[in-house]
Parts: sequence; structure tokens; C-alpha cells
Amino acid sequence: MERPNAWESYSDAQLAELEEFSSAYTAFISNNKTERECVASAIGLAEDAGYANLDELIEQGAKLEPGARVYASNRGKSLILVELGTEPLTKGINILGAHVDSPRLDVKQNPLEEKNDLAYLDTHYYGGVKKYQWVTLPLAIHGVVAKKDGTVVPVCIGEDPTDPVFVISDLLIHLSQEQLQKKASEVIEGEMLDLLVGHKPLVIEGEDDENKKDAVKKNLLSILKDYYDMEEEDFLSAELEIVPAGPARDLGFDRSMILGYGHDDRSCSFPSLCAQLGLNKTPKRTALTILVDKEEIGSVGSTGMTSRFFENVVAEVLALAGYGEGSLALRRCLTNSYMLSSDVSAGFDPSFASAFEPKNAAYLGKGLAFNKFTGSRGKSGSNDADAEYVALIRKVMDEHDVSWQTAELGKVDLGGGGTIAYILAEYGIRVIDCGVPVLSMHAPWEVISKADLYEAYRGYQAFLSL
Repeated sequence: MERPNAWESYSDAQLAELEEFSSAYTAFISNNKTERECVASAIGLAEDAGYANLDELIEQGAKLEPGARVYASNRGKSLILVELGTEPLTKGINILGAHVDSPRLDVKQNPLEEKNDLAYLDTHYYGGVKKYQWVTLPLAIHGVVAKKDGTVVPVCIGEDPTDPVFVISDLLIHLSQEQLQKKASEVIEGEMLDLLVGHKPLVIEGEDDENKKDAVKKNLLSILKDYYDMEEEDFLSAELEIVPAGPARDLGFDRSMILGYGHDDRSCSFPSLCAQLGLNKTPKRTALTILVDKEEIGSVGSTGMTSRFFENVVAEVLALAGYGEGSLALRRCLTNSYMLSSDVSAGFDPSFASAFEPKNAAYLGKGLAFNKFTGSRGKSGSNDADAEYVALIRKVMDEHDVSWQTAELGKVDLGGGGTIAYILAEYGIRVIDCGVPVLSMHAPWEVISKADLYEAYRGYQAFLSL
């Protein structure tokens, strides 16, 4: 059951649309490298598309009718978009669910130190990473500093061509005999991921030797004070994320691929967002897209999928649509709902073919990849979509001429991974994972095919039309 290459089927018009969509996506992931940035940008696009703030509608006591468009943000890190359909909500809704966090390095709360006239920020890696991949790369700092007076200062350093960048150093090859004998997991340890951020001391004329101690650190604190009105203690309430510096780029002589940071999972969250915002008529079933935080660390916390944010927003929408404030309508709505858990899959890499089972692998260029189950080994921690639902999804994709394929995440005994699918399945929602195949997943720079990105967008559009 080999699937055809999507590139072979495109008309000139489709190729033009593919390139236009890929360019928009490349700009989005280049400009939005954190969950906060993704949500803020998505809200701007949603408001331009006529979406209203749910909190404001609740205050006004508004009544929602079919065609109403609303959004709700959870602490600026997760977002839900809803367009009401013509069918009763209790008959179920169509849900696209993706995440907007990606593996990265987070600055610790007490991070700044000086060692031998070099200043560093200590970091703590976030999500599953190969630590050795993060050394000797130009890195940027994104995030916010929340101060005691209530102000929140945005930070983005390393993206503008005139900005400085930062780096984590590595041992030179000439002295690496012992290092090279270590396992890959031990070559760079977590506490070695110190970000080099400065070297020049603060010079004050007439200062005695005792006051010259930590002069490089003092100079950095002076710079932070000038630019951000920031004291050292403000690191305690800062969220600063270390990400690869620079924009995503076309990859290959034929420009058929995209090299970028955060394809997992923005190569699914952006098409989901665009499919939701691009509905050109009121859908039959209510359409909902959730862009959620914390998936890379287990979907925990108040902005992760295990929080009550999703459930609460759907309950509020039901109340404004006239279904009352009890729980029965909510339970009926969710039990009758369909979902695509929009998350990436491991793309087959010929350089590491032994990690895959070829008949059940996702291949670049063959379209949207469906994973009936994820989990690890014996499907542990997995949602496993039922056959009837898989058949329904097959029918929808084929009726809309979407290029799609099925996959598992590598050989059975090698490992595995998880998504948000199992969390939504707890509500009785019928859900299957589907997304874009990725090479070098969780590396600082990942690779996707433009064809698969485009087919994800087309597939998500088809699903919302159910």
C-alpha cells in the first residue's frame, strides 16, 4: 500500500498556492519562537478575521448564534478559537488540537554568574533534547520579565541582524580525547549548558581592587538596567527562553523543504490556525481549534492540555449559546465530538533507516501522516483510534483529494512518544493523531517538506468541513 508522492499530482495553480502558504508559514515560525509569541500573533490574526474575546462576550451577556466567532486565551500561552456551526452543539464539534511550545533551553531563576572574566546565564533544558546539539550555535533570547510593580517587559535579543547573539561553547577537538570516549548522552551534561553572554568588565575610574570583583557581571547588569530597567532579582520572575537565532529558510536546490526551529509543532499549529480562520462559510458542525502549551513536558500545568481550560471554554460557549450552565450539555457535546490531534510524525530518514519499519513509516512528500496510536512499545500511554473513526477520516481525506499516509513512530521496541490525543480521549472524543513528517525532530533545526505542510492545511480544512 505504497502512497504516491504528492509533488507529482499538483497543478500549476496548486504549486503557486503551496509556495504562498509555505512563505506565510516560514515568516510565522521565524517571527514566533515561543508559545507566548505564537498565541499573541494568532490572536491578532483571529481578531482580523472577526473573532471576539470570549471574556468580553461573557461580561456583556451576549448570545451566540451560528456563525459567531470567539476566542479565549489562557495566560497568553494557550488559545482556543471557536466558530459556531448550524447543528446543535450537543451533536458534537470538530476539533483541531496542536501545541505551540517547542524544545528549548530556559534561563534559570538565579542564572547570572562570572567565571574567569566570562559571564554566563545558567539554563535548564525544556523537553526532550540531545544536549550536544545545542553547543556552538548562534542563540537568541526570547521571553518576558515580570516586575514587582506589575509591568511585563518583552525581551527578544538575537533576531535582528544588528543584535548580538549568544552561544554555548564546546571543547576544542585538540583536547577532546576523553570527551569523545563518552556516550552521546554524556558528552554535554545539563549543567554544562551555560549561555555565554558577556566578557567586557565595567570600568569605573578610581575603583579599588575589591570593587572590581565580578566587573563583567556588573557591566551586564548595567546594560540590562539601561535597556530593560531590570535588576538582577527580576530574573526571579522572568520567563526567558533560549532558541536558535535566525529565520527559517528554504532547503535544497529545488527549495522543496524548509529548515527551521520549532516545526514540532508549529508545522501543525499554523495550518490548524489557518484552516480555522479560513472557513469561508458557517460550518455544519461547530469548528474549534486549540493551540496549547506544555505538550513537550507532558501537557502539565495551568496552560497545558491537562488543565480545565478547554473544558471551561466549551462550557462557557454552550452557556452563551443557550444550553444552560449544567454539565449534561457539555458532556453530550464532547462525547459526540471528533478531533484531529495535530502533531508531527517522525519522517523516514534513509541515513538512519534501521530505526524505522519501512512499511509503517512517514515519508517526506507523501502528505499528511496519520498515527492511529502513539505511546511507546506496547502502546503505553497511547490513544488508539477506533477502526470506525479511522474509516471516517479516510473517507473525508479521499473525498477532498488530500494526500495522506499512515505511520508509526519508529520500530516498536526503540522508544516512542506522546501527544495530547489521550487527554482529549478521556472526554469520550474520537481522536486520531495526524501531522507533518519531520526530519531531525527536536533538534535546534528541523526539516519538513513544503508538500506535507500544504497537505496538512488541506487536510485540516477538509476535516472542519465534516
